[in-house]
This record gives sequence, C-alpha cells and structure tokens, in this order.
Amino acid sequence: ELRHRASPWQRNLGYPLAMLGLLALTGISVLIVCFHVLELLLDDAAMPRGIQDASLGQVSFSIFGSFGAALQVVLIFYLMVSSVVGFYSSPLFTRLLPERQDTPLTKIIGNCVSLLVLSSALPVFSRTLGITRFDLLGDFGRFNWLGNFYIVFLYNMGFAGLTTLCLVKRVSWAVQAELIRAFGEDG
Repeated sequence: ELRHRASPWQRNLGYPLAMLGLLALTGISVLIVCFHVLELLLDDAAMPRGIQDASLGQVSFSIFGSFGAALQVVLIFYLMVSSVVGFYSSPLFTRLLPERQDTPLTKIIGNCVSLLVLSSALPVFSRTLGITRFDLLGDFGRFNWLGNFYIVFLYNMGFAGLTTLCLVKRVSWAVQAELIRAFGEDG
C-alpha cells in the first residue's frame, strides 16, 4: 500500500538507491569480517583484546585514516539498525512491537530491556567482528572469552557465512521473482 502511494521519484530512484546502499553496507561489512578472519589466521594481534597504550587522538584506529573511521561509524550504525530490525522481525519478538497509543507498561519495559541488551552487546559485537578496534571507554576487550581464538574465529566465520547466505538468498529471490514476472507476462 505504501509503495503504491509513493511518488514515481521514490519508486524509481529512492527505493533502488536505498537497496544499493544496503547491499553495499552489507557487502563492505562481510569483506571487513573476511579480512579480519585472515588477520586472525595470520596474526595473534588481531584478537579483540583491550588496547593498553592507545590514547584517543594519538593513534588512528583505522588504516584508512579519517575515511576509515567514518566508515566504521557508518557500519556500526548499520549493524545497530539491522540488529534492531532483525530482533523485531523474528517471530518470537513480533508481539513486543509497540502499538501507537495502545502500548501497555509491561511491553514498554520489555522494549526498554531489549534495546538496552542490544545496545550493550553492540560494542562487543563490532569489536569481535573486527569492524573496529576502539574500546568505547567501557573496556569491553577484557572479556576472557575474547582471547579464545576458536570462539572469535567461529563467530566471525558464522557472521560472514550467514550474512552472505542471506544476501545471496534475498538477491536471488528478487531476481528470480522479476524473471518469472517478466517471462510470465510475455508468455
């Protein structure tokens, strides 16, 4: 219904650009995680432990300088939004979605707790995936399990594999549906 009410500019330019942006952000995050997996295999320093002597402003947290730092911020924001959307899209938590002017207090508290847990996990998540090395002043790199190579390696491989699988599935389904629609109208 919203697609039919959208202007032609939104349908023909806005939606495709948004999809290309989402595909690009997903692809970039998978590439960064794949490079992090290679770093894990080659160098022990790639483990997401705390940084002891790196002071803010003295050491660049990205090899690409300011552009890399801005890309990290964008990717972390993208991961935050996608994790919230994925959380509320899962069948177990769809009932937790607030309704406009009709949300009971228990549902509001449940939403607050859920968003607090998601936002607390985000620094550890982005650091474990190798998207950033920044400690976020919480010293999240000192968790003991972040020093376990197998856990970090399997976490990175799982993220890269599942994200690639979802991306391929989503894109291939869309292409397949368009092909069926195109050939179905001609035949």
